[in-house]
Amino acid sequence: MSSPTSFLPLEGVRVLSLALNLPGPAALLRCRQMGASCLKLEPPAGDPMALYNRPAYAALHEGIAIEEADLKTEAGQQHLHAALAKTDVLLTSFRPSALRKLGLDWPALQARHPSLSQVAIVGAPGERAEEPGHDLTYVAESGLVTGTELPPTLYADMGGALLASEAVLTAMLRRARGGEKPEGIYLEVALNASADWLALPRTWGLTQPTGAVGGAHAGYRVYPCADGRVAVAALEPHFAQRLCEAAGVTPPDMMAAATHEALAAWLATRTRAELDAMSRERDVPLLTLAG
Repeated sequence: MSSPTSFLPLEGVRVLSLALNLPGPAALLRCRQMGASCLKLEPPAGDPMALYNRPAYAALHEGIAIEEADLKTEAGQQHLHAALAKTDVLLTSFRPSALRKLGLDWPALQARHPSLSQVAIVGAPGERAEEPGHDLTYVAESGLVTGTELPPTLYADMGGALLASEAVLTAMLRRARGGEKPEGIYLEVALNASADWLALPRTWGLTQPTGAVGGAHAGYRVYPCADGRVAVAALEPHFAQRLCEAAGVTPPDMMAAATHEALAAWLATRTRAELDAMSRERDVPLLTLAG
């Protein structure tokens, strides 16, 4: 019997991608990690990411077969459709109008390759799929850009990649239940929807400034310490109690301004080494960081 860690849910599945930049390649990487056989067709100019961040491109395409195909030419189209005849799922990230120009809209694909499924990554769903946008605009729309600083990562793109790989799994589950002649299905993944999903904790108020994990709880914050910073995650009452006992703060009303001030004053005098030792001794969740 194989162990759970060796289970590859997409083993034997063939995925072909035409998607460039980040969401599509990240989704294809996830599919490969789940056991799929992955092929990517790139235009003659290549993937733009290979130009502006070669290490990221290399990491995203590890284990991915890459071939060149100019889909605007007859030879490129023949190359593509020969590959699609042996493909289970096609991954795209073009606008719908671009897919139609290439003869890759869903009705055309379904007519030519009935068993093929398509996962189409778009910026926004439905009629908004033609709108220009990027990760920053989708994240801003979801309420995750709260000032003028750029977000620390590409939330919509990476979240969309996970939703796209989930859609590949959905397509294969559908096929497994489709009988002797299963038909492919079309699934759309919108990047703004992935940002909305990631933003739900903020929408619910959890990460708003008044929320327990938004800064209102004194045990769930990032504080300066004597030689750096410390990310404290003593949210549950027993963790908060241990932290306050170490700091000599009683009673531990974690929402009170006085508790915030007392913990901040105590942490500011402790080194990272001292805080790491306290964390181990008292079983308090925290992580010390360089300044």
